Amino acid sequence: MKKNSLLAMGDLSREDIIHILDDALLFHDTYKDWQLPLPRVLAANLFFEASTRTHFSFESAEYQLGCKVSDIYGETSSVTKGESLYDTLKTLEMHGFDLFVIRHSKDRFYEELENIHVPIINAGDGKTDHPTQCLLDLLTMRQQFGHLEGLNVVICGDIEHSRVASSNKTALELFGANVVFAGPKEWEREGYKSVDFDEAIPWADVVMMLRIQRERGASLKDMSDGEYLEKFGMNKRRYEMMKDNAIIMHPAPFNRGVEIDGDLVEAEKSRIFWQMYNGVLVRKAVIKRALGFPPFGDYHEN
Repeated sequence: MKKNSLLAMGDLSREDIIHILDDALLFHDTYKDWQLPLPRVLAANLFFEASTRTHFSFESAEYQLGCKVSDIYGETSSVTKGESLYDTLKTLEMHGFDLFVIRHSKDRFYEELENIHVPIINAGDGKTDHPTQCLLDLLTMRQQFGHLEGLNVVICGDIEHSRVASSNKTALELFGANVVFAGPKEWEREGYKSVDFDEAIPWADVVMMLRIQRERGASLKDMSDGEYLEKFGMNKRRYEMMKDNAIIMHPAPFNRGVEIDGDLVEAEKSRIFWQMYNGVLVRKAVIKRALGFPPFGDYHEN
């Protein structure tokens, strides 16, 4: 597999992450219309799970970089006939594709793809990792605070099934941030420090909310949406408990009135839609890296 593939946050060093974030910012500030100096790049987006933000931000990033894009969905591919993911990708490799962006319900789906020689970007695997979501989260935090070191971050909700929680824990701890988790006890995860949500709110610089992943078996059981919002959601009472410069984040899709009060989605402290904007910038930087281009800083030095 190509060395510039992005499979898991644990594969990236601090320096790797900083280069990606810096490149993303330069796309915003200086290189908004920058295109890859190649005759053509064929990108295949293979989504075997539903997606709006990740899928279409990748597609937007690819088109803005000058790629030719093909979208391949699980239900319309030969996977439905029993073909393996490996054989699907090997077929596309033989057809001349230069980049694969893959979302899959299987944890670490990429472990069976060692003999694929096209760079792969993980767009979310099972409940294990979501590296580009994590990178856009880190970019949003760094824009807000100017740094990641020492930030206090509480992530609340369905921790057990969340690849976002997993990726952010790995990356934020690499930068020396303090990361804790809150939510229903049945969704706690071994090795993830669990705290009382109300106690964490005044301490936190970042309050990251997660949705309930019903498609992975999570259930409110006998709790109504309103009861969940009161016990574990970002409601107006908790909003008033936040630090003045603290921010709310959410990887989306969000469920108004469940994990977050609908009026708070676009509140002053919310960065939810700004995260989505950052998603295109980060995915541009990740695609650029996957295709073998050095960080922009290296261009400046030449």
